[in-house]
Amino acid sequence: MGTFAPIVVYWLYAGFYQLLPTLDNYRLHTKKEEELKNSVPLSSVVKGVLLQQLVQATVAQALFLLTSKANASGITIQPSIPVQIVQIAVAMFVMDTWQYFVHRYMHQNKFLYRHVHSQHHRLVVPYAIGALYNHPLEGLLLDTLGGAISFLVSGMTARTAVIFFCFAVVKTVDDHCGLWLPGNILHIIFQNNSAYHDIHHQLQGLKYNYSQPFFPIWDKLLGTYMPYNLVKRPEGGLEARPVKD
Repeated sequence: MGTFAPIVVYWLYAGFYQLLPTLDNYRLHTKKEEELKNSVPLSSVVKGVLLQQLVQATVAQALFLLTSKANASGITIQPSIPVQIVQIAVAMFVMDTWQYFVHRYMHQNKFLYRHVHSQHHRLVVPYAIGALYNHPLEGLLLDTLGGAISFLVSGMTARTAVIFFCFAVVKTVDDHCGLWLPGNILHIIFQNNSAYHDIHHQLQGLKYNYSQPFFPIWDKLLGTYMPYNLVKRPEGGLEARPVKD
């Protein structure tokens, strides 16, 4: 479950967004912008995501086997609910910290940006299925290794990890969905959301809003936070417009 549940959740949730009608009034970019600005076809995006998930599944399976806390009967004793909540909170902080600094460095290092991270930014207009479209090296360093460190530092069991990683997947997909839907609880609870991350995918925001996938703590602490306003476009839909000092 810990290995494959996040993969299933990814395709179910991203597939849900893919199957929605155009929803022009809630898009952060027009469909025409998506077709003109994105330089990689959907088929290549799907292949790239599947490759990353293959690596993640392999690492996860090895990690769960090596850290198994099962007793002689093969049963793993779960900690109390409050302990699991604390473990998930710790894992969220660790993942946010790891991804912020690795992500930021991939923008600052010209070689890594040109040859590795720029692959993700070929999707100038993000969409849900492309949430994990990365160079294999980035997928390994940013997501797979970051997830492994979060799991190890938090001390969670594989069962708790299912909850954590499935939620992280949902959050990551939602941040890349390219839509601002009324009543979306993730947009209400989290300041780091689809509009926040959309700023980062635009030219003026490339050096801002690195935080992912949960909270914008490090952006705000280290001066890389770019606020924005959501404004209605005359032709319909919304635009995340940066607020500059």
